[in-house]
Amino acid sequence: MERTKRITITILLIAFSFFKLSAQYKQDVYNAFINSNMDAWKILIDELERKQDKSDAFLLELINYQYGFIGFCMENDDKKQAKEYLKLAENNLEKLEKSSLYPSYVQAYKSAFYGFSVGLNKLKAPFVGPKSIDAAKQSMEQNPSNPLGYIQYANAQYYMPPLFGGSKEEAIEYYKKAQTIMESDSIMIKKDWNYLHLLTNIATSYTEINEYDKAEKYYQLILKIEPNYLWVKNKLYPTFLKKRNNE
Repeated sequence: MERTKRITITILLIAFSFFKLSAQYKQDVYNAFINSNMDAWKILIDELERKQDKSDAFLLELINYQYGFIGFCMENDDKKQAKEYLKLAENNLEKLEKSSLYPSYVQAYKSAFYGFSVGLNKLKAPFVGPKSIDAAKQSMEQNPSNPLGYIQYANAQYYMPPLFGGSKEEAIEYYKKAQTIMESDSIMIKKDWNYLHLLTNIATSYTEINEYDKAEKYYQLILKIEPNYLWVKNKLYPTFLKKRNNE
């Protein structure tokens, strides 16, 4: 009985330790995101990548941070680094897929990584683009409560030319479904880079289709949640105001 008690306490301590580390990782990534600090983000994911014996939960968290960093690189036209980290993320996703514990998340990240590969090589679009959409659909079907599947489907609609079936209006519809899911769980929205980025996608999508009043509401919401979000504060929102005032 005493031995069983000690084992239980040890397991709880390990779980608590991982939770504390996970919370710190999340905070560090969030700070890097709002400050547009690619170097800090890179240092963190490099540290996590070097860790041995990664659990499935750890891999899932690491893949999310790698996914965000790759997008960060793409936004800053750093294709060389994007390719490097896409390879690492794909390797981690292969490991996670073998466990069969997070099928909806695996499909969502597959969709995202297909999208990144198209962004890195436009010639792949006719072949890889449909795979991205199919993976996003699978993610939504496997777990309707996973916002990432909706986000990836929305991304596909946003970036796909209308000639091939893309629609920014449909993208907004699915972004907002993801928003509803995330806002139903306080953990998903508290100091979380994924949530802020989602709101940013909605704001920029409304701007693209010239629905300026709706875009304004989202920009105001973003800056209310995080006044120090530099990408929105110093770039996207001023650019939006200039565009709206000039029309």
